[in-house]
Amino acid sequence: MSKIGFIGLGIMGRPMAGHLLDAGHELTTVKRGSLDETLASKGMKELDTPKAVAEGAEVVITMVPDTPDVEEVLFGEGGVIEGLKPGTLVIDMSSIAPLATQEFAKRIHEAGGEYVDAPVSGGEGGAINAALTIMVGATQEGFERANPLLEIMGKTITHIGGHGAGQTCKVANQIVVALTIEAVSEGLLFASKAGADVSKVRESLLGGLAQSKILDVHGQRMIDRTFDPGFKIKLHQKDLNLALEGARSLDLALPGTANAQQLFQACVANGGADWDHAGILRALERLADHEVGSR
Repeated sequence: MSKIGFIGLGIMGRPMAGHLLDAGHELTTVKRGSLDETLASKGMKELDTPKAVAEGAEVVITMVPDTPDVEEVLFGEGGVIEGLKPGTLVIDMSSIAPLATQEFAKRIHEAGGEYVDAPVSGGEGGAINAALTIMVGATQEGFERANPLLEIMGKTITHIGGHGAGQTCKVANQIVVALTIEAVSEGLLFASKAGADVSKVRESLLGGLAQSKILDVHGQRMIDRTFDPGFKIKLHQKDLNLALEGARSLDLALPGTANAQQLFQACVANGGADWDHAGILRALERLADHEVGSR
């Protein structure tokens, strides 16, 4: 069993760390307020800094919100790199900028470590059920070392390519997810405004070409109007910013992505930064002056 430092115990990180503990691995984390009681009961320990976590770990996993957060954890004062031992495997499972990822990988390699970018998709449910899709950018050696741990947390693990390729795949994923959530919102809004039973519309669509996991999970969430986050709008905004910044550097137009980002921004302007990303429906409902399911 491995000694693992796991930094980032948010909505996704908590259950992911729990699966590693259940598999018999020894985990430490950085002290941030009160440690989750379930993780503490399974033996997770707290240390004062990322440096201290790295000093006692064979593997360091980060699962934090954004590019600057990863940079601070890895390279800030008291960061992972200060306690990194030769051969330590660093797995970043956050969703961050691909170009920054390549630079982070270079710095970790120069310090004697092995770097893997392994962002995830599947939301809170996927994390809880160890059914995440994990997109990996790494050397072949890095992938082979990381894969046994990734298989504990995920169901579909794909080695996309070299450093940064996992993050590039995740950006593509977030484009598809955002536009599909918007499409489901528009379809259900149309059906509701036209007077149809949206529950039956969703049920019917799930049997045809329009069926998708988003229609299944988020379509039901929209009908039930449960917008507590599995994945927050502000985090999806961050991912679409990465997509649009990358598109500019590639001289690429992504009009659907830009539109979805504006709808997310409309949600934020109405207090919805922490809504689940299915809450994009609310921006469309305001434009229509109609709520899904109302008569």
